[in-house]
Amino acid sequence: MANPAETVVFLRQVRVFRDIAPQDLAALAATLRETGLRKGQVLFREGDHGETMYLVRRGTLIISKAVTGKVDQVLARFGPGEFFGEMALFDHAPRSATVQADTDATLLALDRQHLEHLIEVNPRAAVEFFEALVHVFIDRLRATGELVAEVTRWGLEATGLDIEAR
Repeated sequence: MANPAETVVFLRQVRVFRDIAPQDLAALAATLRETGLRKGQVLFREGDHGETMYLVRRGTLIISKAVTGKVDQVLARFGPGEFFGEMALFDHAPRSATVQADTDATLLALDRQHLEHLIEVNPRAAVEFFEALVHVFIDRLRATGELVAEVTRWGLEATGLDIEAR
């Protein structure tokens, strides 16, 4: 388990925790659970139940989605200071992707129960977290929109359709 002071320093580097006051960050850091993964180990699979968000403290993780049969599409790679799985904090839907360690990795886990505790005991810190999270959601949604447009262009080119000719 990491030193709490080192965990606070690390959390300062994570976008969704940057604006939280130091004393509030220290209280939050005490609730995070550290998890280690070996290279190639799967943290969770698409369709699994989840209620935890993960912060990458060390290593790299691959986020992928099943496309067809045994074919998976890599959606993203996350490294130190990045996070994933945040949707599980808010809905009860199955995991939307598979996460696997690309290298040995160390993660910090924030589960729904500890987030609810943060909301109850420190609404100010919770608001800072949620506001930062909304900005991340917006950035990820914009990137997804760009990807959809690019994939659509590839599909049109592959079929020989020229939508500008119409």
